[in-house]
Amino acid sequence: MVNMWGIHNDTIPAEELVDRGFISIGYEAMGDLRIVGDDQQAMKDEIEAKYPSIKAGAIPVWAGTLRRFAFALEIGDLVIAPNRASSTLNFGRITSDYIWDSSVPEHKNRRLVTWLKTDVPRTDFPKKALFEIGSAVTLFAVKNHRHVFEAFLESDDASRQVSGTTMTDTLDDIAESMTQAAEDEPSAAKAEQHTRDFILATLLELEPSEFEEFTADLLRSAGYIARATQVSGDRGVDVIAHRDPLGFEGVIKVQCKRSSSAQGSPVVNQLKGTLSSGEVGLFVGLGSYTTDARALEHFEPVAAPARRS
Repeated sequence: MVNMWGIHNDTIPAEELVDRGFISIGYEAMGDLRIVGDDQQAMKDEIEAKYPSIKAGAIPVWAGTLRRFAFALEIGDLVIAPNRASSTLNFGRITSDYIWDSSVPEHKNRRLVTWLKTDVPRTDFPKKALFEIGSAVTLFAVKNHRHVFEAFLESDDASRQVSGTTMTDTLDDIAESMTQAAEDEPSAAKAEQHTRDFILATLLELEPSEFEEFTADLLRSAGYIARATQVSGDRGVDVIAHRDPLGFEGVIKVQCKRSSSAQGSPVVNQLKGTLSSGEVGLFVGLGSYTTDARALEHFEPVAAPARRS
């Protein structure tokens, strides 16, 4: 039977995990877990010996995580790896047995993975499914809502755009569930992710013109003079900001995309094409950016650099 696992990794950037095709966990002091073996008590004893300052209650949790990673995961199992930085999910299939990679400086416990779908907006899924994969445990089995994620993986619509009007949950439901989740499992990281989800859901409910006004307000709060442009004929520039009252110095042209989907290089290049000498481009979205789009932030054209938020 194919299992589905969730794994959290806040040490190695998600882009590296995807580009190099692996998942990993830390606990380097434990060494090669195959030496300890698939034995809960032996794993607990080794953890206590290698981490003498560990709290007693954490020992069985660590032991369970290490045993699952080394011995329970099987080739062919599915894995979900949340990317907290971009509020997206990466889906993959395990393609190797347990590996102890002594050649790398950190996270030597590894498994090779073929990634199936990456940079998937969290807003593609109902709140209860997101709460399950928001577990405070590093590695855990996904059971209650695996059918939701399986249905997504079986679909061909991997690039659909998601807006707040298509979400299955209301903002009130999300807020109520956030409170309940915080009471059930106190966790700063989990509370932060639930808050991000709530804010993202709220912003996705805005009309495009409202999102542009929101962006202009943010710039004004940062000390800029900013105004939204006309809805039509803006040539990809939704907000114009500058420091001086007359708009002669430090002009920033802003393009806004009220979408949680990954943005590609064509839309970023559209903004770059509007820039004159000395002007700066700022791209504001609610999702992530494709690899080719991210590469553009390191490219400086003759006119001016284009940047994203």
